[in-house]
Amino acid sequence: MSDREVSEQLGALETRLGRLETLLGALNDKLERSGTGLADSKAGLQAWVTEYVSLRLQQLVPETCEHDPDEAPAHEGPVLPGTRIRCTDEVLHRLGRIPIPFVRQMVTQKVADTARSENVPLVDVPFFERAATF
Repeated sequence: MSDREVSEQLGALETRLGRLETLLGALNDKLERSGTGLADSKAGLQAWVTEYVSLRLQQLVPETCEHDPDEAPAHEGPVLPGTRIRCTDEVLHRLGRIPIPFVRQMVTQKVADTARSENVPLVDVPFFERAATF
């Protein structure tokens, strides 16, 4: 091989190595960026699981959960399940007619939250029908 051919091949090799170096740098940048996104995704997933487990525990053992001190005590009559919000027997009957437990819990929670925000001392049927609408 002549010196000229060797020089051309070395030049071509250097060009290829330069492109390879550029590609490796770009790949490294992408990996570094995805590592940060992965950590954020993992933290978000952990927060969601923690919140979900906490909610399920409150549903399973509502009497041990913390309640707002503003809520009426439970001994004054019927209350919405899992809360200390007073309600009528008709409201409890209507809640009992909801066949799917998690839907019943969602409706109960929405009615309780609305009753707290509007400072309603007793949930009756008209209030229940208005508050239970999603």
